[in-house]
Amino acid sequence: MVRDVEMRDGSAGSCGKSKEIVEAQRTYYMEGKTRAMSARIDALNRLEQSILTYEQELYQALRSDLGKSRAESYMCEVGLVLSELSYMIRHTPSYAKEKTVLTPLAQFASRSYKKPSPYGVVLVMSPWNYPFLLTIDPLIDAIAAGNTVVLKPSAYSPHTSRVIETIITECFDPQYVAVVNGGRAENNTLLNEHFDYIFFTGSQHVGREVMAKASVHLSPVTLELGGKSPCIVEKSANLKLAARRIVFGKYLNCGQTCVAPDYIYCDREIKDELIRQIQKQIRKQFGSTPLNNKNYGKIINEKHFTRICNLIDPSKVVCGGDSNPEALQIAPTVMDNVTFGDAVMQEEIFGPVLPVLTYDSLDEAIEKVNSMAHPLALYIFTSDKEAAEKVTSHCGFGGGCVNDTIIHLATSEMGFGGFGESGMGSYHGKDGFHTFSHYKSIVDKKTWLDLPMRYQPYRKIYKKLLRKFLK
Repeated sequence: MVRDVEMRDGSAGSCGKSKEIVEAQRTYYMEGKTRAMSARIDALNRLEQSILTYEQELYQALRSDLGKSRAESYMCEVGLVLSELSYMIRHTPSYAKEKTVLTPLAQFASRSYKKPSPYGVVLVMSPWNYPFLLTIDPLIDAIAAGNTVVLKPSAYSPHTSRVIETIITECFDPQYVAVVNGGRAENNTLLNEHFDYIFFTGSQHVGREVMAKASVHLSPVTLELGGKSPCIVEKSANLKLAARRIVFGKYLNCGQTCVAPDYIYCDREIKDELIRQIQKQIRKQFGSTPLNNKNYGKIINEKHFTRICNLIDPSKVVCGGDSNPEALQIAPTVMDNVTFGDAVMQEEIFGPVLPVLTYDSLDEAIEKVNSMAHPLALYIFTSDKEAAEKVTSHCGFGGGCVNDTIIHLATSEMGFGGFGESGMGSYHGKDGFHTFSHYKSIVDKKTWLDLPMRYQPYRKIYKKLLRKFLK
């Protein structure tokens, strides 16, 4: 209750502060200070150095917020951010160049080209599950494209948010990049402002609210949402390897990953063996008592802890199921004999609970997956190339892997984004630069020649020439 009062008391002040920040950034942007390539690269280099300076503080913050180990924090947050930074520092100069395209003969003599231009003032709203990665990665892409940025980290990861604010404050003038901390009141205040672009990562429910707010100013948006990402295990799969990689992807960050395998959908013939292999891998990766493993994280808060626990049906648990309310920990859990009507299949789990469902034919599995909301990710384990091709071609999803999980988001060479109910737009690398850029289509018409055929009065010879040119 105290926390709610504090947020309400600060909302009026934050309203004025948000407006001041947006207005100052718009002035700064209109002065052209973010557009020079030297300014963009210098900004990215400063950010890189500041992250390295506060690397230890980031590890401590991620441990405090989510119980992440140092190794996991580097692998899934800090390291990926540094990789995106080095990639964009190398490639931004080429991405920012005008691109000449073919000009139709009817437009002779001219040069046609596409000119990338920043949108202007950008809002980036990030979630709590990967609070550093999902705040800084879109920031990198937005800066590379030449924008100013307002960052709004999640209130659920306060320790990481404070380190982010320190990094940004030391690197940038708030006219260029600013951090606004707080909760729902601050979110609403920011969304009432006019941004030239809004980038949101979070739940589908809040994503709809963001899109509705953006529509007032007709601001374009990227929405990185979620959904129930299936993990299809076909009967030809290497079950031992599949289990190893599924356990890694599912229980990373205690299942609090937007692209984690939400459920297993496997051929009925191999279900029992697959479960046995998964049980072995849980013991191998986390020990016989995972809740005592110092490198096993925790659920973000009591609300989500309770929600996840309520999704577990004890009668269907074949592995795990135990929890520690004081530490907000839930052991890696596997549920068998699950149906699509069970509670655990009615929402994105976003926790360390893995339901196992079965199909009798791959066509049945594809039909069922396509009957549900489009997931952010899909995984298929198989030794049959035709089966892999069939699933990846016929199922609708944002991105995914064949014979692995999670790793498709860890490369700057491919865009990462949702599809349908799981979001819209993408980022990382070149896709990220494109997301935060508007491409102007320009024709530079030469003055030394002016073909008369487009001008009245129209003549028969001109009509014939037009028919030849415009084919």
